[in-house]
Amino acid sequence: MSTLEIRDLSVSVEAKQILAGVNLTIKAGETHAIMGPNGSGKSTLAYSIAGHPKYTVTGGSVTLDGQDVLAMSVDERARAGLFLAMQYPVEVPGVTVSNFLRTAASAVRGEAPALRLWVKEQKEAMAALEMDPAFASRNVNEGFSGGEKKRHEILQLELLKPKIAILDETDSGLDVDALRVVSEGVNRVRATGETGTLLITHYTRILKYIVPDFVHVFAGGKVVEEGGKELADELEANGYAKYVGAAAI
Repeated sequence: MSTLEIRDLSVSVEAKQILAGVNLTIKAGETHAIMGPNGSGKSTLAYSIAGHPKYTVTGGSVTLDGQDVLAMSVDERARAGLFLAMQYPVEVPGVTVSNFLRTAASAVRGEAPALRLWVKEQKEAMAALEMDPAFASRNVNEGFSGGEKKRHEILQLELLKPKIAILDETDSGLDVDALRVVSEGVNRVRATGETGTLLITHYTRILKYIVPDFVHVFAGGKVVEEGGKELADELEANGYAKYVGAAAI
């Protein structure tokens, strides 16, 4: 069973501290929701784990199955089993979705998947996400709608089968139908029991489709409250005000 352990993680951006001692443990098969107001550090946590150079780790540790994640390059983190679905996926002109996915799968698996089997695997995953087969021939995220970008992120998730998936506001910009399809994809991965999921969101609407095992409230760059699904319901009803005030003390 894979485990991501975050201990006393502190992170700065341009000398300004954003994370102030984050502690979190995510195991395979678990779904953790991180909720909090804008500017609380949720996305900073995601990108710091993934290795974005903009974020400087000033203290603490991140390990995946005992391995020092912070000592790894970005591509080493991906091959080790970390996956980040970005809030704003970038365009990759000149690279088709099909080539991108097969190249990524080859890097993660250590060898290129047999083409015949890969085409079948990709088609089945796309069908489950209600994606037009012609989508595979388009350039990565170029001209994609918000919903198409998010479906493509979940397509990667299903095909790459990471140990830990970090989903940064995957519900952002989705209509009701796209939210349902994307959530079903996340739940299929969750049902395997082989992937731990860290779901970052502002709102509870996605948690009606993806029911978390744990909910963590983020404020002031750290976790200030923890609980189950009932905590998300409380946040929906009362907002973040009391937690933001407590974090400022």
